[in-house]
Amino acid sequence: MLGKAIRGIGGFLKTHAVVIWLALSMGAASAYAADAIPAPSAMPWWGFPLALFVTSFLLGIVAVPSGVGGGVLFVPIVGGFFPFHLDFVRGAGLLVALASALAAGPSLLRGGLASLRLALPLAVLASASAIAGAMVGLAIPANIVQIALGGTILGIVLLMATAKKSEFPEVAAPDSLSSALAMNGIFHDAARGQNINWQVHRTKTGLALFLCIGFLAGLFGMGAGWANVPVLNLLMGAPLKVSAGTSSFILTLVDSSAAWIYMNKGAVLAIVTVPSVIGMMLGATIGARLLHVLKASVVRKMVISLLLFAGVRALLKGLGIWV
Repeated sequence: MLGKAIRGIGGFLKTHAVVIWLALSMGAASAYAADAIPAPSAMPWWGFPLALFVTSFLLGIVAVPSGVGGGVLFVPIVGGFFPFHLDFVRGAGLLVALASALAAGPSLLRGGLASLRLALPLAVLASASAIAGAMVGLAIPANIVQIALGGTILGIVLLMATAKKSEFPEVAAPDSLSSALAMNGIFHDAARGQNINWQVHRTKTGLALFLCIGFLAGLFGMGAGWANVPVLNLLMGAPLKVSAGTSSFILTLVDSSAAWIYMNKGAVLAIVTVPSVIGMMLGATIGARLLHVLKASVVRKMVISLLLFAGVRALLKGLGIWV
């Protein structure tokens, strides 16, 4: 009986040798088989999810008062200091930014601080380029993405440190494209107790820049609120509150488009994403309550310092200097 069983197994292996070889080849050719599995760690399985939750919770607290999206802080810090493959971090970063934007979206629309007419043309182009960015980001080596991420984060630090904001930019007259797309509106400013009419200009330049912003959002898995608001406010002339609210709505479309690419490629892990999203949402809730107590300028300086450190860390990690 034992001899027959052994001969049967041998015959099965011979008959299905090609199928077995193909299965093993496909497994070896998996995008993450070689470099996505971290080295064994002494930490228990629940240690890293708990650390992710605590880290995301703290990032959510400082993200709201400083005026930056959670994804901008999440990707460079978690990617630089946690032993996860960068693709998984970027996939989680998109869902972190998406969850935050979705939570704020309905109230912004009801309050008139997010404009569909302004958001949709920009979001369509940014969503298309975000898909392209996600595909490119998953196709190139992780160290190259780390280097590019470090350079981009340092650019964000420079932008945050030098960019000015105008609460009510002066737009003498809208351009022909913004008039055709009806990119204008009225919102009630509670601080002034009056309705504010607004319109935008330089629409073609804004559309071109949102193509670039969407590509970067998909490439690095970060929400692009850090870039959306300056373009809407300083370039196109939308009021600051409308720019911030519309930016949040744009993120819901751009991040969801890129997130599908990461999910389809298997670059979204529940053990990374779930504690990160929950921690960020809870932290953002507390951060919103502390917004009236904390000085935004102090928190902003702290975030700039944190991003500066994370950007240098990502750059050196990509170059293999600080692993």
